[in-house]
Amino acid sequence: MEINKYIDHTILKATTKVEDIKKLCAEAKEYGFYSVCVNGCYVELAKKELDGSDVKVAAVVGFPLGGMSKAAKVFEAKSCLDDGAYEIDMVMNIGFFKSGNYDKVEEEIKEVKRIIGDKVLKVIIETCYLTDEEKELACNICIRAGADFVKTSTGFGIGGATLQDIELMKRAIGSKAKVKASGGIKDYKTAKKYIEMGAERLGTSSGVELVKGEKVEDGGD
Repeated sequence: MEINKYIDHTILKATTKVEDIKKLCAEAKEYGFYSVCVNGCYVELAKKELDGSDVKVAAVVGFPLGGMSKAAKVFEAKSCLDDGAYEIDMVMNIGFFKSGNYDKVEEEIKEVKRIIGDKVLKVIIETCYLTDEEKELACNICIRAGADFVKTSTGFGIGGATLQDIELMKRAIGSKAKVKASGGIKDYKTAKKYIEMGAERLGTSSGVELVKGEKVEDGGD
């Protein structure tokens, strides 16, 4: 299993510095990660640092709370694309969802997808705040709105990905979208289980450790 190709190498802390982004990108190139995932202000820098490589740039939108206006999220997504992002990881409006305003949640996702066109849209539903029934409903809304991925977590909530959530989400979306597991994935064995359960992307700040763990499991250095 080439686990590196599943990894969105991520750094989203408020204290992230320019040198942190440069290190993130250098690691992504060295280990052949699928992408780096960064805050919008660092998209242009990441794109520059990754120039000439196959590593893509993913940017978060409406992060981490999801409570921005639809117009703000659309503007943010367009700005990130203009700066070189290939993928957008947007946070669903969790407050609207919990209020039962499902049409507004769906319309927001649709509008962001419309503005980014054929670029990849991942929608973070923040599973730690949802019941199983709500998780399934959120997945269905994301599919109707045109999302390419449904993603478990921001990593800033009260919990991250779980194997149970991946199983539930895969069952809910079938082949209509993909699943990204994110939040708390820090070792190879756990990451491997998520992939075996059907996760097609992993969001983690521990990508290097995951790859090194895979080498150990395979009998390498």
